[in-house]
Amino acid sequence: MVRSGEEPKPAGRATDGTGPARLRERFLQGEQVDAGVRTSILNSWQRCRSLGLSPDTSDLPYREDFDPGGRIVRAAVPVLDRLQDAFSGSQVNISVADANGTVLLRRFGDPAMTRSLPAIQRVPGFVFAEQVAGTNGIGLALAERQLIRVYGAEHFAERSQGSACVAMPVRDPLSGRIEGVLCFGYPRGFDQPALSAAIRRAVENIERRLLGQSSAHERALLRTYLATGGEGGPHHGVALDALADVVHPRDQAILREKAAELISRGQRAAVEVTLPDGRRVTLVSRPMASASGVRGCAIEAVLPGTAAGEALVLPHQADELPDLAAFSTPPRPARPPNILLSGHLAAAFGPTVAPAGDRKSAEAGDTVPADGGRGGDRGPTGIAGTATADGGTVPADGGGGAADGGRSTTDGGRGSADEGRGPAGGGGTADDRAGSPFPARGLVMVGEPHVGAYALAARRRLELLSEASARIGTTLDVRRTAEELAETAVPRLADFVTIDLPDAVLRGEESADPLADLRRTVLHGVRDGLPFTPPGKRIDFGPTAPQLRCLTRGEAVLEPDLKAAAGWLAQDPEHTARLLDHVHSLIAVPLLARGVVLGIVSFYRTGSSFGDDDRSLAQELVTRAALSIDNARRYTHERTMVLALQRRLLPHGLPDQDAVEVAHRYLPAESDVGGDWYDVIPLSGARVGLLVGDVVGHGMLSAATMGRLRTAARSFAELDFSPDEVLTHLDNLVGRLDREDPDGKGAGVIGATCLYAVYDPTAQRCLMARAGHPPPALVHPDGTVSYPDLPAGPPLGLGGLPFDAVEIDVPEGSQLVLYTDGLIEDRHRDVDVVLEQLRVALAHPERAPEETCQAVLDTVAPAHPHDDIALLVARVHALDPGRIAAWELPADPALVGEVRASAMRRLSGWGLDETAFAAELILSELITNAIRHGTGPIRVRLLYGRTLICEVSDASNTAPHLRRAASTDEGGRGLFLVAQLSQSWGTRYLPEGKVIWAECGLDAA
Repeated sequence: MVRSGEEPKPAGRATDGTGPARLRERFLQGEQVDAGVRTSILNSWQRCRSLGLSPDTSDLPYREDFDPGGRIVRAAVPVLDRLQDAFSGSQVNISVADANGTVLLRRFGDPAMTRSLPAIQRVPGFVFAEQVAGTNGIGLALAERQLIRVYGAEHFAERSQGSACVAMPVRDPLSGRIEGVLCFGYPRGFDQPALSAAIRRAVENIERRLLGQSSAHERALLRTYLATGGEGGPHHGVALDALADVVHPRDQAILREKAAELISRGQRAAVEVTLPDGRRVTLVSRPMASASGVRGCAIEAVLPGTAAGEALVLPHQADELPDLAAFSTPPRPARPPNILLSGHLAAAFGPTVAPAGDRKSAEAGDTVPADGGRGGDRGPTGIAGTATADGGTVPADGGGGAADGGRSTTDGGRGSADEGRGPAGGGGTADDRAGSPFPARGLVMVGEPHVGAYALAARRRLELLSEASARIGTTLDVRRTAEELAETAVPRLADFVTIDLPDAVLRGEESADPLADLRRTVLHGVRDGLPFTPPGKRIDFGPTAPQLRCLTRGEAVLEPDLKAAAGWLAQDPEHTARLLDHVHSLIAVPLLARGVVLGIVSFYRTGSSFGDDDRSLAQELVTRAALSIDNARRYTHERTMVLALQRRLLPHGLPDQDAVEVAHRYLPAESDVGGDWYDVIPLSGARVGLLVGDVVGHGMLSAATMGRLRTAARSFAELDFSPDEVLTHLDNLVGRLDREDPDGKGAGVIGATCLYAVYDPTAQRCLMARAGHPPPALVHPDGTVSYPDLPAGPPLGLGGLPFDAVEIDVPEGSQLVLYTDGLIEDRHRDVDVVLEQLRVALAHPERAPEETCQAVLDTVAPAHPHDDIALLVARVHALDPGRIAAWELPADPALVGEVRASAMRRLSGWGLDETAFAAELILSELITNAIRHGTGPIRVRLLYGRTLICEVSDASNTAPHLRRAASTDEGGRGLFLVAQLSQSWGTRYLPEGKVIWAECGLDAA
């Protein structure tokens, strides 16, 4: 059982107008009280006010039907007697109440107090539950389900302002259910810190005596089993522990778990259990009752080849049953039921049964050690003796059972020792069975059905926690992780589960005010149709709601009975009233992880009430799930940032150009974001560059590296380097990035792949090269799809290896498809099969590039991609030959005028008269420079597209440079004029020679 520590005492406990007294008055007047009052006290005040209680009421309900000799009373009387002696002469009054707040016992340190105290403080039978008595020790201990202190003005009622109290719940050690409350009341001036320790020890003693009552019942059942032997006479065999060489410990655990389940049913039954090695063992359940009326079951294991009623013969003479007193054990604190692997019944293992022919039956006080004769204590309810609160041992059922009659025998148990026969009369002698070294049957467990149910429930809780570890957190999705928590809890813990998360958490962020943006995220239950707030709606909890209190405390809040939960009813009376027709009990648990509030989980039951063990289990489940949800939130936050960076670094629009019609897609991986990229780069001469790349790895580093590589690749491409040269420069850059790794361990960029293609619409040819990248697909106008035979090249970053470029014909209307490996490479698919699927998907040349992109993603891309996918589809167009004009001339300055005049006529024919003046000056300068500084032949070309492009090429590799001419220089101003008259200009190199180009705008076109 989890016992929370008490809250710190507030300053100013007196009723002198300061501290809680003043704050209480403000609260009663309806003012807001936020500080100076402990959370539990303030919550209780709010509940009292919502119930309409008056602080001036002095009368309390009185019950004449309370049980003065009940279980809690029998366990508490000796403890209260010792407490009375300990507080003798003081003003401390001691009381024990039941689970409903009705006082059952009272003791006084000073007997004279009975003459001065009112009846409600000295007579048993008055009810101190919070809903009728307001804030007080007994009522608040039941409401908070933990040790609690109440000082002076913290009491809601005026009658209790001059006193203080400390109270603590008393629980059944087996079930964890609250059986009652122990309370110390005293004047304010008597307050001592040692009272908390004293009440804890007293509660432990009462709980130990409650446990002893259960142990006595079990010992009575065991004596009855040994004495009467069920239906067939005395049993002759040993306990299951004695079969260790025959039954593996793992198999013993299986049998014990099944035995606890049989006892919880409380019926006569025979169940066959198949062990992991294939052997089958029959478990027989025999209901029985002791002489004192204790009812329970004995579970026997029958090994293969033995009938259930056959006598069991030991291979050697067994000792007689030892006396109970020889095995009494010192007192031990009770263990909480949620840590009992096989429940209370585990202590019943190991009684040794009398051998065949033994006429001695169990006498008063006889018992059997739980460890098969070793006499060791095997748990809090071991039949080797049960400790009581006063340090002694509890007699088995008060000395009742078979022991009451002195001896108990059966008709079939009087055979002589040398006959060696069982009750059936034909079992053979012990010598006849000497070849069988082990008995064929043994006692597995004895116990009461309700105790077996506790053991079964404890095991079910452990199984649920084990299952939760495997089921919760299988993904890094916040919403799905929350759904896994709800699916795990229903129906084994709760009938309905709601999970409310702030919008910020769903986005992967931390919420500044979780209550301000809570949204119903998950609603899961055993059936539909209940009036819960549906998923997606905003949630607003009232100030007294258990959900708000669980966030304030940072721990689970239990409401066993929602009809009596004033704080829950007050938040939304209409809605909660409709829910009360369907749900009965609630546990509200905050989702907290690493100091971050992630939301609230609410568990509901429709039938039985939740208990403290259920609260502990719910807290553990939510704690585990909170870590998974926080991991998912952090991942979502990081992934959102990386994805935003990735998309920011990718092209946001397509450049204006006539060479290709382009469509593109980027699909991030489900698990993480990688470094895939694509680009469309307009080049000189109406050409266009198509680029696709993939940085190895995932995450922020890959995305940032992708941005650097894309920027560099675009710069290299705009310098009019050929594809193989662009890849060479990129390879050097990646190697340099690796060498510049700040850690010096190469943990950063480890490589990348890239494919670069340059399409020339004037020649309808494409020059391409790749560095470890998948080859492109070429869709011909007739629908055939091919993968060009392009040298693979090494991935970027290896360094020192060359790249080869290949030029292919690309007819007009063809489609070039470039993609990254995430499209075709998948751990569950063969690459060749995927490439064939891609071929089929692309074999539709009539589709527009946008339609082709979507068709490829729909039919080829994996359903759950583990890697990013970048896809680029380009339908190529040819430049109209009527818009191309070309001349070739030797290096003769006299021919410049003729070419210039011919070019002007062509421009006039194209309707570009307004552009002709600038084009004429540009051509004159470029042709003159080529003749003066270059080598022949000289070629001139005009391209009319979106702009007018003037190109002059020669066989020289010498590049011109723009410079600022001095006022005294006679030349050096030609390129300056070209730069001023054109939109852009530059140089690109050919295998032999160079091309100087200038691009003019079509102002009058």
